[in-house]
Amino acid sequence: MSERLTPLPMTTIVTTDLIGITRGRSFPTDELEHYQAAGCGWVPANSALTPQDVIAQTNPWGAYGDLRLIPDLASRVTVNNGPDTAAPALDFIHGDIRETDGRPWGACPRTLLRDEIERYRDELGLQVNAAFEHEFNLHAGFAEHLAFSLEAQRQGAEFGGWLLSALRAGGVEPEMFLPEYGKHQYEITCRPTLGVAAADRAVNVREITREIARQMGLDLSFAPKTAADAVCNGVHLHVSLLDLQGQPMLYDAGTSNGLSTLGQHWAAGILHYLPALCAFTAPTPVSYERLQPHHWSASYACLGQQNREAALRICPTVSLGGKSVAAQYNLEFRAMDATASPHLAMAALLIAGRLGIQQRLALNAITDEIPDSLNTEQRKDRGIVALPASLAQALDCLRRSTDLNQALPSALLDTYFALKTEELALTEQLSPADLCEHYARLY
Repeated sequence: MSERLTPLPMTTIVTTDLIGITRGRSFPTDELEHYQAAGCGWVPANSALTPQDVIAQTNPWGAYGDLRLIPDLASRVTVNNGPDTAAPALDFIHGDIRETDGRPWGACPRTLLRDEIERYRDELGLQVNAAFEHEFNLHAGFAEHLAFSLEAQRQGAEFGGWLLSALRAGGVEPEMFLPEYGKHQYEITCRPTLGVAAADRAVNVREITREIARQMGLDLSFAPKTAADAVCNGVHLHVSLLDLQGQPMLYDAGTSNGLSTLGQHWAAGILHYLPALCAFTAPTPVSYERLQPHHWSASYACLGQQNREAALRICPTVSLGGKSVAAQYNLEFRAMDATASPHLAMAALLIAGRLGIQQRLALNAITDEIPDSLNTEQRKDRGIVALPASLAQALDCLRRSTDLNQALPSALLDTYFALKTEELALTEQLSPADLCEHYARLY
């Protein structure tokens, strides 16, 4: 009599693509050694998929070509159990897309980020320490709760407890699970980490959160706006810069806002290139339902200290318990949502910041007032410019940004413009309400 079959444990090599969707290929876990060196096959045109699951017709690859997805074993995530005890373990490894002879492939967002991290180290003598914060909507038949309330926390407590446990098991180092301002809206934060691992960790948060929701039969969405009247979901990227000995480099106690000269150049680079960066950080039509005045997100390129309407914010520090202000000091980028690729968005921001340092750009666009409350002349005097009002405008800004275009691989840019042009054509007839519903299902 033949043995009774049981499911084989599977491990997946994944890549998170240009539109922030994590894809990959799975194999029996006990064959991992076989895939370590040469990885598994991948297809260039996969990178031209739109969020609507349509390969952009004008992509540079067509039906031609083959690639390899090479696992980075240090990035492996394993979560063995969750609320559904019958569910298989979640086991995946982030990979880099390479040519079949092992050369880096020009349109791989994880490779782009790694190259930029290395450029910071080699050219600037800096390390990048970063963390992504995520907001999402969780629908589980709950009654509507009051914002930030203990009742809201208790309604989501079982989900939150499982999520924190799974994130910890996956090496994500979770900090807080909290109810947010919106109805059925929650936020999850994690500790910062160095380099490429910060963007990997953002992917891990999204996929582990989805896994726990799936096991509990809950409806979850990270989309920037899930309904026309909904509070927006953002992704906030916190960045600090360290020297190669690990000493913080953004803080200077002698300046009015604590931002060092290096930090001022870095922030100036972000703000100078921000209209073009929006094509990567707010990369879908629905993103611009969020990037509007009085949404506590961002609608103008400016730096603020206590200002949640600023695109770039100096985060508060505390002196309680003798904590070091310099070690806490970081900048928060707010013009991002979860339709963005964490690796691509982080790489693009770092490129802009590096250009700001190398070009020694002056930081002028500072305000702790609501930018929209300033008149046109006041904003002009301070160098505060409006962010694009649509994805089409953001893409035009990117096309006109010579410096960013020169700093990004042409293969990646060509693919990105092709898929985003296709995405705009596929969604151009949708009303704002329909856009929210459409992307709520996709993200």
